[in-house]
Amino acid sequence: RKMAASSVLRSGLFNNKVAVVTGGGTGIGRAIAAELLYLETGCKVVIASRKIERLNETAQALSKTIPPSSPAKVTPIQCNIRKEEEVRSLVNSTLELHGRIDFLVNNGGGQFPSPADAISAKGWNAVIETNLTGTFYCCREVYNAWMKDHGGAIVNIVANMWKGFPGMSHTGAARAAVDNLTKSLAIEWASSGVRINSVAPGTIFSETAMANYKEFGPYLFKNSIAQIPAKRLGVPEENSGTRHICYVFSSISSYISGYVCKFNARESCLKLLFSLIDHDRWPCAPEGPNSKAVAELLSKEPKSKL
Repeated sequence: RKMAASSVLRSGLFNNKVAVVTGGGTGIGRAIAAELLYLETGCKVVIASRKIERLNETAQALSKTIPPSSPAKVTPIQCNIRKEEEVRSLVNSTLELHGRIDFLVNNGGGQFPSPADAISAKGWNAVIETNLTGTFYCCREVYNAWMKDHGGAIVNIVANMWKGFPGMSHTGAARAAVDNLTKSLAIEWASSGVRINSVAPGTIFSETAMANYKEFGPYLFKNSIAQIPAKRLGVPEENSGTRHICYVFSSISSYISGYVCKFNARESCLKLLFSLIDHDRWPCAPEGPNSKAVAELLSKEPKSKL
Protein backbone atom coordinates (compact mmCIF):
# COMPACT_ATOMS: atom_id res chain seq x y z
CA ARG A 1 0.00 0.00 0.00
CA LYS A 2 1.42 3.36 -1.01
CA MET A 3 1.43 6.16 1.52
CA ALA A 4 0.69 9.70 0.38
CA ALA A 5 3.75 11.90 0.55
CA SER A 6 3.47 14.82 2.93
CA SER A 7 5.37 18.00 2.11
CA VAL A 8 7.41 19.57 4.87
CA LEU A 9 5.92 22.88 3.70
CA ARG A 10 2.36 21.70 4.23
CA SER A 11 -0.55 23.99 4.99
CA GLY A 12 -0.74 24.93 8.67
CA LEU A 13 2.89 23.97 9.31
CA PHE A 14 3.49 27.02 11.50
CA ASN A 15 0.06 27.51 13.03
CA ASN A 16 0.38 29.52 16.25
CA LYS A 17 4.07 30.22 15.48
CA VAL A 18 5.51 33.74 15.37
CA ALA A 19 8.40 34.99 13.21
CA VAL A 20 10.27 38.29 13.28
CA VAL A 21 11.94 39.36 10.02
CA THR A 22 14.22 42.39 10.12
CA GLY A 23 14.66 44.33 6.91
CA GLY A 24 11.26 42.93 6.02
CA GLY A 25 9.98 45.83 3.97
CA THR A 26 11.88 45.20 0.74
CA GLY A 27 13.99 42.74 -1.22
CA ILE A 28 15.01 39.50 0.42
CA GLY A 29 13.29 40.28 3.72
CA ARG A 30 9.98 40.93 1.99
CA ALA A 31 10.37 37.70 -0.01
CA ILE A 32 10.98 35.73 3.20
CA ALA A 33 7.91 37.23 4.87
CA ALA A 34 5.85 36.58 1.75
CA GLU A 35 6.92 32.95 1.63
CA LEU A 36 5.96 32.38 5.26
CA LEU A 37 2.53 33.83 4.48
CA TYR A 38 1.99 32.59 0.92
CA LEU A 39 2.64 28.97 1.82
CA GLU A 40 -0.41 29.10 4.07
CA THR A 41 1.72 27.83 6.93
CA GLY A 42 -0.33 29.86 9.39
CA CYS A 43 2.68 31.82 10.64
CA LYS A 44 2.27 35.24 12.23
CA VAL A 45 5.01 37.48 10.86
CA VAL A 46 6.36 40.73 12.24
CA ILE A 47 8.36 42.74 9.70
CA ALA A 48 10.73 45.43 10.97
CA SER A 49 12.93 48.16 9.50
CA ARG A 50 13.73 51.83 9.93
CA LYS A 51 11.25 53.11 7.32
CA ILE A 52 7.71 52.72 8.63
CA GLU A 53 6.03 54.00 5.43
CA ARG A 54 7.62 51.26 3.35
CA LEU A 55 6.81 48.68 6.04
CA ASN A 56 3.16 49.71 6.05
CA GLU A 57 2.96 49.42 2.26
CA THR A 58 4.53 45.96 2.36
CA ALA A 59 2.27 44.80 5.19
CA GLN A 60 -0.83 45.92 3.30
CA ALA A 61 0.29 44.16 0.12
CA LEU A 62 1.22 40.92 1.91
CA SER A 63 -2.00 40.90 3.92
CA LYS A 64 -3.94 40.57 0.66
CA THR A 65 -2.20 37.25 -0.08
CA ILE A 66 -3.33 35.59 3.16
CA PRO A 67 -6.35 33.28 2.70
CA PRO A 68 -9.34 34.18 4.91
CA SER A 69 -9.18 30.77 6.57
CA SER A 70 -5.52 31.19 7.61
CA PRO A 71 -4.55 32.40 11.09
CA ALA A 72 -1.50 34.05 9.53
CA LYS A 73 -1.00 37.77 10.06
CA VAL A 74 1.65 40.33 9.13
CA THR A 75 2.46 43.28 11.39
CA PRO A 76 4.89 46.15 10.69
CA ILE A 77 6.99 47.51 13.56
CA GLN A 78 9.51 50.28 13.10
CA CYS A 79 12.99 49.44 14.40
CA ASN A 80 16.53 50.60 13.78
CA ILE A 81 18.53 47.51 14.67
CA ARG A 82 21.61 49.66 15.38
CA LYS A 83 19.83 50.99 18.45
CA GLU A 84 19.75 48.57 21.37
CA GLU A 85 16.66 50.11 22.94
CA GLU A 86 14.69 49.89 19.68
CA VAL A 87 15.57 46.21 19.28
CA ARG A 88 14.41 45.57 22.83
CA SER A 89 11.18 47.46 22.08
CA LEU A 90 10.65 45.37 18.92
CA VAL A 91 10.97 42.15 20.90
CA ASN A 92 8.72 43.39 23.73
CA SER A 93 6.09 44.65 21.27
CA THR A 94 6.06 41.31 19.47
CA LEU A 95 5.63 39.44 22.74
CA GLU A 96 2.83 41.77 23.83
CA LEU A 97 1.11 41.25 20.49
CA HIS A 98 1.58 37.51 19.99
CA GLY A 99 2.89 36.14 23.30
CA ARG A 100 5.84 34.28 21.77
CA ILE A 101 8.72 34.45 19.25
CA ASP A 102 9.52 31.12 17.62
CA PHE A 103 11.60 32.31 14.67
CA LEU A 104 13.95 35.19 13.97
CA VAL A 105 15.37 36.15 10.57
CA ASN A 106 18.20 38.66 10.81
CA ASN A 107 18.00 40.10 7.32
CA GLY A 108 18.39 43.79 8.15
CA GLY A 109 21.65 45.26 6.87
CA GLY A 110 23.26 47.71 4.52
CA GLN A 111 26.50 48.80 2.93
CA PHE A 112 27.96 51.07 0.25
CA PRO A 113 30.73 50.58 -2.32
CA SER A 114 34.09 52.12 -1.45
CA PRO A 115 37.78 51.25 -1.54
CA ALA A 116 39.00 50.50 1.98
CA ASP A 117 41.34 53.50 2.20
CA ALA A 118 38.41 55.86 1.55
CA ILE A 119 36.04 54.48 4.20
CA SER A 120 35.59 56.99 7.02
CA ALA A 121 35.23 55.98 10.66
CA LYS A 122 31.56 56.99 10.45
CA GLY A 123 30.96 54.86 7.36
CA TRP A 124 32.81 51.87 8.81
CA ASN A 125 30.95 52.03 12.10
CA ALA A 126 27.58 52.42 10.39
CA VAL A 127 28.05 49.22 8.36
CA ILE A 128 29.54 47.21 11.24
CA GLU A 129 26.82 48.38 13.64
CA THR A 130 24.05 47.51 11.18
CA ASN A 131 25.26 44.18 9.84
CA LEU A 132 27.07 42.76 12.87
CA THR A 133 26.04 44.59 16.03
CA GLY A 134 22.40 44.84 14.97
CA THR A 135 22.30 41.11 14.30
CA PHE A 136 23.82 40.45 17.71
CA TYR A 137 21.31 42.74 19.44
CA CYS A 138 18.41 40.92 17.79
CA CYS A 139 19.77 37.48 18.66
CA ARG A 140 20.49 38.41 22.27
CA GLU A 141 17.19 40.17 22.94
CA VAL A 142 15.07 37.41 21.41
CA TYR A 143 17.06 34.79 23.28
CA ASN A 144 16.85 36.49 26.68
CA ALA A 145 13.19 37.47 26.33
CA TRP A 146 11.83 34.16 24.98
CA MET A 147 14.04 31.51 23.40
CA LYS A 148 16.22 30.88 26.45
CA ASP A 149 13.24 29.26 28.17
CA HIS A 150 11.21 28.10 25.18
CA GLY A 151 13.66 27.31 22.38
CA GLY A 152 13.39 28.52 18.81
CA ALA A 153 15.23 28.95 15.53
CA ILE A 154 17.27 31.82 14.12
CA VAL A 155 18.49 32.42 10.57
CA ASN A 156 21.14 35.04 9.87
CA ILE A 157 21.44 36.38 6.32
CA VAL A 158 25.09 36.85 5.36
CA ALA A 159 26.74 37.33 1.93
CA ASN A 160 29.13 35.92 -0.63
CA MET A 161 32.26 37.06 1.23
CA TRP A 162 34.15 33.76 1.37
CA LYS A 163 37.04 34.94 -0.82
CA GLY A 164 37.16 38.45 0.59
CA PHE A 165 35.03 41.43 -0.35
CA PRO A 166 37.25 44.02 -2.06
CA GLY A 167 35.36 47.21 -2.79
CA MET A 168 33.14 46.69 0.26
CA SER A 169 35.55 45.47 2.93
CA HIS A 170 33.38 46.80 5.74
CA THR A 171 30.42 44.55 4.93
CA GLY A 172 32.73 41.61 4.13
CA ALA A 173 34.25 41.87 7.61
CA ALA A 174 30.84 42.25 9.24
CA ARG A 175 29.23 39.33 7.39
CA ALA A 176 32.18 37.05 8.08
CA ALA A 177 31.83 37.96 11.75
CA VAL A 178 28.12 37.08 11.64
CA ASP A 179 29.02 33.69 10.17
CA ASN A 180 31.32 33.10 13.14
CA LEU A 181 28.71 34.46 15.56
CA THR A 182 26.22 31.97 14.12
CA LYS A 183 28.54 29.07 14.87
CA SER A 184 29.35 30.36 18.35
CA LEU A 185 25.73 30.89 19.39
CA ALA A 186 24.72 27.54 17.90
CA ILE A 187 26.98 25.94 20.50
CA GLU A 188 26.31 28.28 23.44
CA TRP A 189 22.53 28.16 23.10
CA ALA A 190 22.11 24.52 22.10
CA SER A 191 21.18 23.57 25.68
CA SER A 192 18.22 25.96 25.45
CA GLY A 193 16.89 24.21 22.36
CA VAL A 194 17.85 27.10 20.08
CA ARG A 195 19.10 26.35 16.56
CA ILE A 196 20.96 29.02 14.57
CA ASN A 197 21.91 28.82 10.91
CA SER A 198 22.99 31.19 8.14
CA VAL A 199 21.85 31.71 4.56
CA ALA A 200 24.32 33.33 2.14
CA PRO A 201 22.68 34.76 -0.99
CA GLY A 202 24.76 35.60 -4.02
CA THR A 203 24.13 38.65 -6.21
CA ILE A 204 20.40 39.21 -5.77
CA PHE A 205 18.77 41.93 -7.84
CA SER A 206 15.87 44.05 -6.70
CA GLU A 207 14.92 47.59 -7.68
CA THR A 208 15.42 48.79 -4.12
CA ALA A 209 18.84 47.12 -3.89
CA MET A 210 19.99 48.77 -7.11
CA ALA A 211 18.69 52.13 -5.91
CA ASN A 212 20.57 51.76 -2.63
CA TYR A 213 23.87 51.68 -4.53
CA LYS A 214 22.89 54.85 -6.44
CA GLU A 215 24.89 55.45 -9.64
CA PHE A 216 27.07 52.38 -8.94
CA GLY A 217 24.01 50.08 -8.87
CA PRO A 218 23.57 49.34 -12.59
CA TYR A 219 27.32 48.73 -13.00
CA LEU A 220 27.44 46.42 -9.97
CA PHE A 221 24.58 44.20 -11.08
CA LYS A 222 25.20 44.15 -14.83
CA ASN A 223 28.91 43.40 -14.52
CA SER A 224 28.48 40.71 -11.88
CA ILE A 225 26.76 38.39 -14.36
CA ALA A 226 30.14 37.43 -15.86
CA GLN A 227 31.10 35.87 -12.50
CA ILE A 228 27.89 33.86 -12.07
CA PRO A 229 27.89 30.33 -13.58
CA ALA A 230 24.14 30.63 -14.20
CA LYS A 231 24.87 33.71 -16.36
CA ARG A 232 21.98 35.65 -14.88
CA LEU A 233 21.10 37.52 -11.72
CA GLY A 234 19.07 35.98 -8.94
CA VAL A 235 15.93 37.65 -7.58
CA PRO A 236 14.59 37.60 -4.01
CA GLU A 237 11.66 35.34 -4.89
CA GLU A 238 13.98 32.47 -5.87
CA ASN A 239 17.52 32.91 -4.72
CA SER A 240 17.08 34.30 -1.24
CA GLY A 241 16.62 30.80 0.09
CA THR A 242 13.13 31.62 1.32
CA ARG A 243 11.86 28.05 1.15
CA HIS A 244 15.09 26.87 2.68
CA ILE A 245 14.40 29.18 5.61
CA CYS A 246 10.95 27.63 6.00
CA TYR A 247 12.65 24.23 5.91
CA VAL A 248 15.16 25.28 8.57
CA PHE A 249 12.32 26.49 10.79
CA SER A 250 10.40 23.23 10.42
CA SER A 251 10.74 20.18 12.66
CA ILE A 252 12.30 18.12 9.87
CA SER A 253 15.51 20.18 10.23
CA SER A 254 15.69 19.83 13.99
CA TYR A 255 19.20 18.34 13.77
CA ILE A 256 20.66 21.25 11.78
CA SER A 257 22.47 24.08 13.57
CA GLY A 258 25.58 26.17 12.97
CA TYR A 259 25.25 25.56 9.23
CA VAL A 260 25.52 28.01 6.32
CA CYS A 261 23.63 27.42 3.07
CA LYS A 262 24.94 29.26 0.00
CA PHE A 263 22.32 30.34 -2.54
CA ASN A 264 24.45 31.80 -5.31
CA ALA A 265 24.51 29.47 -8.36
CA ARG A 266 28.09 28.54 -7.34
CA GLU A 267 29.12 32.19 -7.61
CA SER A 268 31.15 31.78 -4.41
CA CYS A 269 33.51 29.36 -6.21
CA LEU A 270 34.74 32.08 -8.55
CA LYS A 271 36.64 35.29 -8.04
CA LEU A 272 34.92 38.49 -6.99
CA LEU A 273 33.97 41.27 -9.35
CA PHE A 274 37.14 43.28 -8.76
CA SER A 275 39.73 44.33 -11.33
CA LEU A 276 43.31 43.89 -10.18
CA ILE A 277 45.61 46.83 -10.89
CA ASP A 278 48.69 46.02 -12.92
CA HIS A 279 51.88 46.89 -11.00
CA ASP A 280 55.48 45.92 -10.29
CA ARG A 281 55.59 46.86 -6.60
CA TRP A 282 56.20 43.41 -5.14
CA PRO A 283 59.77 42.15 -4.57
CA CYS A 284 61.06 39.70 -7.17
CA ALA A 285 61.03 35.97 -6.50
CA PRO A 286 64.32 34.51 -5.19
CA GLU A 287 66.78 33.71 -7.95
CA GLY A 288 67.10 30.05 -8.91
CA PRO A 289 65.97 27.45 -11.44
CA ASN A 290 62.27 28.13 -10.88
CA SER A 291 62.50 31.89 -11.28
CA LYS A 292 64.42 31.38 -14.53
CA ALA A 293 61.76 28.93 -15.72
CA VAL A 294 59.06 31.48 -14.91
CA ALA A 295 60.88 34.15 -16.90
CA GLU A 296 61.22 31.77 -19.84
CA LEU A 297 57.53 30.85 -19.60
CA LEU A 298 56.42 34.49 -19.67
CA SER A 299 58.64 35.26 -22.65
CA LYS A 300 56.76 32.78 -24.85
CA GLU A 301 53.21 32.75 -26.14
CA PRO A 302 51.58 29.65 -24.60
CA LYS A 303 49.98 27.15 -26.96
CA SER A 304 46.77 25.55 -25.74
CA LYS A 305 45.26 22.32 -26.98
CA LEU A 306 41.86 23.16 -25.48
